[in-house]
Amino acid sequence: MAQLLVRNIENGVKARLQRRARRNGRSMEEEVRDILRAAVHKEDNAPPGGLGTEIAALFPKTGPDFKIENLKIEIKPPTFEE
Repeated sequence: MAQLLVRNIENGVKARLQRRARRNGRSMEEEVRDILRAAVHKEDNAPPGGLGTEIAALFPKTGPDFKIENLKIEIKPPTFEE
């Protein structure tokens, strides 16, 4: 098993971790392990894509009823000559 040392945790965070561990009937160390496991598990199960993908999933039957063609526009760089 690996070990992890976390320094400079605010006193308020430590106190809240202690209260949470007490509420759950665990040591503070086990509580932190459980929090880390849950965070990694949540990240592993996160849907692929970004915020736009998540928002689009909320409205699956909306959007344009036509196909959007790729625009082929030639963009010329500006010239700074006088």
